[in-house]
Amino acid sequence: MNGGVRFDFMHFMPYVPLPENHKELRSLWVDFSNKYYDPENAHALYGRYLSELVLADKLGFDAVVVNEHHNTQYSMMPAPNLVAAAVIPQIKNAKICVWGTPPNLEYPNRLAEEYAMLDVMSQGRLEVAFPLGTGMEYWANPINPATARERHRESIDIILQAWTKDGPTTYYGDFYTYRFLNPWPRPYQKPHPPCYIVGTGSPETIDLAAKLGFGYSAVFVTKQRALELYQTLRRRAAEHGHHLRPEQLPLSVIPYVAETQQKAEDEAVEHLRYFFEDALRTTPTYLAPPGYLSVDQLKSRAALADKLHGSFNFKAINEAFFVAVGTPDHVAGLLEEWGERMGTNHFNFFGAIGDMPHWKVVKNLSMLAQEVFPRMRARSGGERRIAAE
Repeated sequence: MNGGVRFDFMHFMPYVPLPENHKELRSLWVDFSNKYYDPENAHALYGRYLSELVLADKLGFDAVVVNEHHNTQYSMMPAPNLVAAAVIPQIKNAKICVWGTPPNLEYPNRLAEEYAMLDVMSQGRLEVAFPLGTGMEYWANPINPATARERHRESIDIILQAWTKDGPTTYYGDFYTYRFLNPWPRPYQKPHPPCYIVGTGSPETIDLAAKLGFGYSAVFVTKQRALELYQTLRRRAAEHGHHLRPEQLPLSVIPYVAETQQKAEDEAVEHLRYFFEDALRTTPTYLAPPGYLSVDQLKSRAALADKLHGSFNFKAINEAFFVAVGTPDHVAGLLEEWGERMGTNHFNFFGAIGDMPHWKVVKNLSMLAQEVFPRMRARSGGERRIAAE
């Protein structure tokens, strides 16, 4: 981070285009047939998406972010560590953020090893997040959702022990047993890479982040809900003796920047519509498998489901969520307003929106880096040098 403010580019690597009959399907997650997957098309998409991550580094973004999903066109990253490994040699300055693999879906010692490898390969530029995973992941993986949170906490305990204690050590838990926890790849950063919890605001994940002193990224929640979550997290973290820094609270923003307000909306809205109506479309059953949520959280999520999973109204989305579409001055103003209100200087941009074509992604990233970042960095006291070719 440079100049007191940090900008990330997060890529979901969606599979596009969708089949002509996709509107007939209730969900594009879990049971959306892989017969629609064309490896030749996917090969071209991977090449394009990797080039967009590399471009973000060259433009001066502070970090690139990848994450994990299964059984869906929404993301072609069931194994984000492979993507991270592919871009590390090409990305010279930006941090590499894997936000991330649900640790309870993996063997935690193996995940600790893989992250340690990436941290060493990148010479200490890795950051990781430990999401619980969406409800949809539990239909795609053989993990009981009723035990997901306990597995999640135990997995993180094992990873931290593997990173911070000289081995071999032992671990005897409810779900995992290690007689010789002794991973040879150890993190480059000491005691370990920066860690976050990613979630949609369940009390359990907030409490876990507060107890561990981890950063927290609230995703797909309204502006007001995000404010409440960050206030709660700061208070709970303080009770555990942790002071969370502004950069530990990344704000997820969907931006699009163009020369005029009208042009920005004309170029972006169709892809926002695709993102909310199609890419995110799933069913309440897949969103919340039995045992995944408490009763209170189930009611809360059900009330929000229509806004996120399969419906779209640009005005409503724009008002409720962190969506910044407009001119450089307009977008910079919104980001500064939100950053001040939320108490953060860390912005995580979903800069490749839905089915957005390559030229628009390049334009969006370039306008952000060349027009928005300088405005904000100048007012916050510094500039970041653009990475050399």
